[in-house]
Amino acid sequence: MTTMQRSGTTRTLSTLRDSGGAVTSRVRRTVLPSGLRIVTEQMAGARSATIGVWVDVGSRDETTRLHGCSHFLEHLLFKGTRERSALDISVALDAVGGEFNAFTAKEYTCFHARVLDEDLPLAIDVLGDMVTSSVITDEDVEAEREVILDEIAMHDDDPDDVVHTLFAEQAWGATSPLGRSIAGTAESITALDRARIWRFYQRHYRPEHMVVSVAGNLDHAAVVRHVRRAFGRGDWLSGDAEPVGPRRGGRRVRVRPGEVETTRPFEQVNVVLGMEAFGREDDRRFALGVLNTALGGGTSSRLFQEIRERRGLAYSVYSFTSHYADSGVVGVAVGCLPAKLDEVLTTVRLELSRVAAHGITDDELVRGKGQLRGGLVLGLEDSASRMIRLGKAELVHDELLEIDEVMARIDAVTLDEVRDVAAEVFSRKEILAVVGPH
Repeated sequence: MTTMQRSGTTRTLSTLRDSGGAVTSRVRRTVLPSGLRIVTEQMAGARSATIGVWVDVGSRDETTRLHGCSHFLEHLLFKGTRERSALDISVALDAVGGEFNAFTAKEYTCFHARVLDEDLPLAIDVLGDMVTSSVITDEDVEAEREVILDEIAMHDDDPDDVVHTLFAEQAWGATSPLGRSIAGTAESITALDRARIWRFYQRHYRPEHMVVSVAGNLDHAAVVRHVRRAFGRGDWLSGDAEPVGPRRGGRRVRVRPGEVETTRPFEQVNVVLGMEAFGREDDRRFALGVLNTALGGGTSSRLFQEIRERRGLAYSVYSFTSHYADSGVVGVAVGCLPAKLDEVLTTVRLELSRVAAHGITDDELVRGKGQLRGGLVLGLEDSASRMIRLGKAELVHDELLEIDEVMARIDAVTLDEVRDVAAEVFSRKEILAVVGPH
């Protein structure tokens, strides 16, 4: 485990070698005087590189009047800068076969691009220009407002999106930052104007709040030079600041049990049933991960076998966990025909009560660990997944766990630990969200 210390210029965080002594991966970190952090992973044999620009602001940082602003701003930063139009931004990366996009979460925003290694300087320049030098015109705000309203309407037509939104609203409250939807509502997006979005941009998109993570065939020193040039427009990197540390838990945000349902003209009923769990820094998250995988993480999982294979009650059934700095939930999601809803809920509750009382079996423990280990390693086979690992480690966790260390923590999970977690979590009061025909 490497802690992301807040001082210093450049340091090597980890180096991996093959059996012959050749370096297969090297992670290095540089902190600029402005507080901007640059973390890279050199991957032997790769011909691509992926860059991510991470900002420690998300939907939970918005006031009620700014609901949806983080996501709105994410869209707007693709609309043009003082040097590039929206078309210029698209053409620059399309011309080299690059892939680029962005996403907004509840606790951060990320802009990313994947390119051939030789085109990495171009990707750095384009993303640096976008996040530091956007002009955000009134015309762009009005045009993108309609796009976002269409996106909200699209999500409103997706039963899975609707039920998870409803579940979050019940769990944390419709007016609380964690309970609100990331995209905002039609009313909140309609009310946002250019002045408010611009102030939000100027306040949050500062060097000390950002991380540039890059993985692939690269040279760290060259990446740092390109970042200094690309992000230095308009003296954006001027001044001294300490990087802002990860969001800490502090006072725990409690989850509210209860039931909520809404009627929609869908063919199926979609259900999410869950309970309060742990924040992302809780060491019990590894036992919960094994439990979640054994319970509903694949086709061999207990819920899939019981609900789909044996009883034929539903096509889609899975369990999930969501972890934030100061809160978390675990849940089960099912889509079924309306006539089968009662039996589905009875079966899910029965399985959860069994796990709470008796834990999981030896075979389920082995399969759960194996699935987590395999998913972890296979998920790090490309530069994009490595970039995400670096960005989250720096921005969210303040530590970079070596792959072997994560595997060791998974392997160390015992049946007793899983049983204790199951007994604690699944004995809590339910949060139930139901969406479908009356």
